[in-house]
Amino acid sequence: MSLKLGVPSKGRLMEKTFDWFAARGITLSRTGSDREYAGAVEGAEGVELVLLAAGEIPRELAAGRIHLGVTGSDLVREKLAAWERQVGALTRLGFGHADLIIAVPRFWVDVETLDDLDAAAAAFRAAHGHRLRIATKYHRLVRDFLREAGVADYALVDSQGATEGTVKNETAEAIADITSTGETLRANHLKILTDGCVHRSEATLFKSRNAAWGDREVAALEQVKRMLELRD
Repeated sequence: MSLKLGVPSKGRLMEKTFDWFAARGITLSRTGSDREYAGAVEGAEGVELVLLAAGEIPRELAAGRIHLGVTGSDLVREKLAAWERQVGALTRLGFGHADLIIAVPRFWVDVETLDDLDAAAAAFRAAHGHRLRIATKYHRLVRDFLREAGVADYALVDSQGATEGTVKNETAEAIADITSTGETLRANHLKILTDGCVHRSEATLFKSRNAAWGDREVAALEQVKRMLELRD
């Protein structure tokens, strides 16, 4: 057995993860063609690189099929119930920043806060006979956030495409989505509620609590932690 390290398989998240580990003496590389998900590790003994979609890494950590994994903190919190029982965050990597936010149409001049949204949702239901729809990919995070804020009379609708366009397309009245610059929101005439930040996401190195941690895996982990200057 070897310690399996899951890393995003493509894009800027993969490149930045490779750069982050390389700067600390561990070289990760993709082998074969772009369609192959094979990788190699140099500089750390007993470590195997596993290339996965970023959204698959929380599931693989929870299932114990990988020991370590790099993915967004938003994905771990969204995909894993009671996530802290299944994985532990070893360190944030300093990139992949994005905020999960609640946004409403800019012309809703009286809606600036979550309290305003709650009042608007109640008025919307009274006027239209159904709940105000919020389009999102992040049902768990958004539902928990709105419950804690006391917002009611809404319905989450699933959006796996361009969430920002759902208001314009009249499939939702508001959205909850990831943003880094806010440009797409502004282009779609949306504004972020002043207290509507659900979660500030960042690429993070997680450790599985459910993987098999034998002597070899523990030794490999301790070596990796020394090289990355990590503490428990």
